[in-house]
Amino acid sequence: MSGLFATHLTLSHFRSHHVARIECDQRPVALFGPNGAGKTNILEAVSLLSPGRGLRRASAEDIVRRPEALGWKVTAQLTSLGQTHEVETWSDNGAARQVKIDGKSATQIALGRIARVIWLIPAMDRLWIEGADGRRRFLDRMTLSFDPGHAEQVLTYEKAMRQRNRLLKDQVQDAHWYKAIEGQMAEAGVKIWAARASTLAFLHAAQDQAETSFPTAALTLSHADDVHLADPDDLAAALADGRGRDLAAGRTLLGPHRDDVFGVFAAKDVPAKDSSTGEQKALLISLILANGRALKDQTGAPPVLLLDEVAAHLDAGRRAALYDEICALGAQAWMTGTGPELFAELGDRARAFEVLEDAGRSKATEVPLS
Repeated sequence: MSGLFATHLTLSHFRSHHVARIECDQRPVALFGPNGAGKTNILEAVSLLSPGRGLRRASAEDIVRRPEALGWKVTAQLTSLGQTHEVETWSDNGAARQVKIDGKSATQIALGRIARVIWLIPAMDRLWIEGADGRRRFLDRMTLSFDPGHAEQVLTYEKAMRQRNRLLKDQVQDAHWYKAIEGQMAEAGVKIWAARASTLAFLHAAQDQAETSFPTAALTLSHADDVHLADPDDLAAALADGRGRDLAAGRTLLGPHRDDVFGVFAAKDVPAKDSSTGEQKALLISLILANGRALKDQTGAPPVLLLDEVAAHLDAGRRAALYDEICALGAQAWMTGTGPELFAELGDRARAFEVLEDAGRSKATEVPLS
């Protein structure tokens, strides 16, 4: 079987789940149950099959089940482009999470090469109207799905920037202290800009070529002081020229860490931030679906989609359209909702699990949707 999907998922001492085992196939997975039952915790576990801190951006220590605090583990059998992999990720006593692929220790970048996972969660509903940080993370998550090395470039850039910011706060004037650090920032920064620009191009092409029930979102990447340099030497020179201003501010004021994403509801030519709540949500769904289509074109398989409570904000017609698009895409989408009626339009096209909590422990039981 081609595509990308998990078939066996096991959670051990993971948040509200003492032990949970879910067996599925390439079809979407519907998780329903009352609020607080542990549905989103399952989505979070799946998100950790890809690089990064997962959909809640939680530390390894925060994920562990209380009161045992024994550490946690997520194990999955993952089919990726015809190859089957055993993936394990875990943390002992709050330590940094570790990864094994097919029984061998692996980096998170290696994990990103076999598992592309993107998500839409309720916390992102205010993406268009809140700060730029969330929009950059949203874009970087999609960029990571195309370029697994993107995370390494972002980490390299941020580490060097923290070093430079310490020098700035300490009012260090000597240029020799800055040169090597600014060189590292410039090398990584130009790659970050290029990867983000490529992702936007992929998304626009995927939206333009698709017939969809969801509106097209036109995205523009804006840069601090309108500076976007394609050559590391030019960015390093710009950082050097800006030291006086940065010394006064005590922080770096130029670079990809200051980027923002401007979204427009294309059909109405209205900024996303000025669109209705429903339109803003529809634009986010459109981008997630576009990411899936573009990635399928690029790699041969769509990403795993994690859609937390997405159905609750859609009427029956729009829900059916979303499910049709997910199934046509061939994506394994893990979705949560409070009741089975929210997934009725899927019928036997999905596997469904009722998630309940009893005496502080969550349990997932497979049930038919029809």
